[in-house]
Amino acid sequence: MQTGRAAWVVVAGLLHAASIANPWSGQPVGWLQILALSIFILQLLKLTGPRQAAMAGWLFATGWLAGTFWWLFVAMHTYGGLPAPLAALAVFALAAGLAVYYGVASAAYAVLAPANRWLGAALFSALWLLAEMARGVWFTGFGWGGSAYAHVDGLAGSAQYIGAYGLAACVAGIAYLVAASLLANGLVRRGRFAGVACLIVALLAWSPGENTRPTSTLDVALLQGNIPQDEKFQPGTGVADALSWYAEQLAGARATLVVAPETAIPLLPQQLPPGYWEALQQRYQSGAQAALVGVPMGSLVDGYTNSVVGFRPGSGLPGTEMPYRYDKHHLVPFGEFIPPLFKWFTEMMSIPLGDFSRGAVGQPSFVWRGERLAPNICYEDLFGEELAARFANAATAPTIFVNVSNIGWFGDTIAIDQHLSISRMRALEFERPFMRATNTGDTVVIDHTGRVTHALARHTRGVLLAQVQGRDGLTVYAWWSARFGLWPLWILAAAVVVFATVLRPRQPARHLP
Repeated sequence: MQTGRAAWVVVAGLLHAASIANPWSGQPVGWLQILALSIFILQLLKLTGPRQAAMAGWLFATGWLAGTFWWLFVAMHTYGGLPAPLAALAVFALAAGLAVYYGVASAAYAVLAPANRWLGAALFSALWLLAEMARGVWFTGFGWGGSAYAHVDGLAGSAQYIGAYGLAACVAGIAYLVAASLLANGLVRRGRFAGVACLIVALLAWSPGENTRPTSTLDVALLQGNIPQDEKFQPGTGVADALSWYAEQLAGARATLVVAPETAIPLLPQQLPPGYWEALQQRYQSGAQAALVGVPMGSLVDGYTNSVVGFRPGSGLPGTEMPYRYDKHHLVPFGEFIPPLFKWFTEMMSIPLGDFSRGAVGQPSFVWRGERLAPNICYEDLFGEELAARFANAATAPTIFVNVSNIGWFGDTIAIDQHLSISRMRALEFERPFMRATNTGDTVVIDHTGRVTHALARHTRGVLLAQVQGRDGLTVYAWWSARFGLWPLWILAAAVVVFATVLRPRQPARHLP
């Protein structure tokens, strides 16, 4: 592939990264995502042969992904102590490895490309969808920075029907039609491609109405301790600070529900100062308040979990019901479990790592004041198909999502903005409010339309007080994804590819308008 064309592809990938959360404001830019993908497709359509196409797809995706989650460098180097060259190489290696999916998709397009551009749009969308889902699901999955998250403020009205992956396929088709309109011969043909692209945009942005109904309202207090990440697990500094501040806030809060972030209490209950855990349980044993608190649980014999414990009247003390407990299911590779053959890599960093046990998919909600609160920890809200498992039974489906996180590992970077968009997309898919209690930000309340209604300033210590109204009922996406997961999308995309394969012998391998 020519150097100039390769440069265009890499630049397009970097623009694609910026569209997910732009570096000047942190906001998603939907039109920039379509523009960046259109630039890549323009170059792809001018290439001959699957080898060049594979290289173009790989270069585009490597630029996009490295430009999206470059902040992993901060965790590995600044807080993990990994030498800067090795940390940078690790980020590049991760991006380059995940980019292979898009290289394969691009090569497959080059092999199967139909003469008809309308079929070409369908084929490219299907292959792009397969690459996005493979990246998000296979080998534990890491779909961070997916195409759909650039459209949380625009086209995501359709998310309640087709989900983020379905939206990604649609915007890939739009980008293809934009590229086809630029390459087409004649004003009429160009107008047709552009017109259909605009029609799809309008359909995606339009929402015919809500599928859910409001329930009751909770007064909530979301705690943001802002414990410095390099001190968070140090006994003489961060641990003591966290235990003191969170104990004070949990004891003094007057909201109906209090939420403390991931590992707000950074020690196992049996490691806490004498009386600390008992006092916390006693505080919520009676009265009209409840709390959800991030804390590690377990023992050497039973294994350890990254958990959220729920306290409410009538639970926690001898003779009462056991406290509610949610155990994180989707663990972070290298952070919460060490993949086979990579222990040497984790030993090079001074991050407190461990092999945690996984919780089950679709764990019960925390029921309080008539609301069913569904905790998820850290980047678990990235996996909408796993959250959907909780909607299999409409009668017990969550009415409110509660995310507890600690993104302090990544400093004051764009990771905070990107994670906020992920939570907003899940709110849109399920039409559920999302509460987020974090160590350093964003601590926010998101309503069922994906709009941030309350927020704390980042990297400050404080308590966010808000009222949150739950929602009942199922969106179309919640209904089908709870029953079938992503299989409908896998089957649909595969069917398009098979159809293109069947047609291939009767059509030229390449065609330019």
